[in-house]
Amino acid sequence: MELAGGVFWMGSEDPDANPSDGEGPVRQVEVPAFAIDACAVSNAQFAAFVAETGYVTEAQEMGWSYVFAGFLPPRLRAVSPRPPTVPWWCGVRGASWDRPEGPGSSVEERWDHPVVHVSWRDAETYAEWVGGRLPTEAEWEFAARGGLQRARYPWGDELTPGGEHRCNIWQGVFPTRNTREDGYAGTAPVDAFPPNGYGLRNVAGNVWEMLDDCWRVEHMSPAIRDESVRVMRGGSYLCHDSYCNRYRVAARTHNTVDSSSGNQGFRVAYAR
Repeated sequence: MELAGGVFWMGSEDPDANPSDGEGPVRQVEVPAFAIDACAVSNAQFAAFVAETGYVTEAQEMGWSYVFAGFLPPRLRAVSPRPPTVPWWCGVRGASWDRPEGPGSSVEERWDHPVVHVSWRDAETYAEWVGGRLPTEAEWEFAARGGLQRARYPWGDELTPGGEHRCNIWQGVFPTRNTREDGYAGTAPVDAFPPNGYGLRNVAGNVWEMLDDCWRVEHMSPAIRDESVRVMRGGSYLCHDSYCNRYRVAARTHNTVDSSSGNQGFRVAYAR
């Protein structure tokens, strides 16, 4: 999508925001003209990249990646280590972009779903291959807002206007029961749900989207850049109001450049 850029109100002072996430203060930011893909990069697109280049992802090199425990058969779940602070994740040997739940799984029925189990470095390499780059955080929020100023979500201030689900997030009781009221337990197709005002899809929920910016929470003063930690935006299918409502358009988090998981993807931007 070709966007003319402009000045917009970035960030939020939402009472539900985690103070350590650095969503605020709300500030005016100017974004130059740029282009951005309407959808996150799909498994089919990433497969074409791998077929042409022979690229090996960092998860494949390391031999494992994080998978949501509820997606695993009991045998595999029992032998996969879990971080004590987030026990719903399992470090699964053999999990990768083309085997998203580890050995025995595949993307054969998910070619139009977002590629996952890719790191920031993997995403950067793919973006360069297609002649693009990862979006800046300001570009991403400008595009995700779809022309709405200071709205809570890409479509307005109500999560489910008229009872309609507009994104793929967790419903029910996290992490034990997902009612799937939005139609999905894991990832959804990259073009699922209506687009926002700029034609972008799934900028809320589905998968976290990795961005070019280094992580920082002080936005109004110079900060030391830590190149090893980057911003992610948009939330994922695992986000739930009880612990992680970061599917709001101003919400943000971060991860290291070599990390991967089953709910982390990306879309590509282009300079103009």
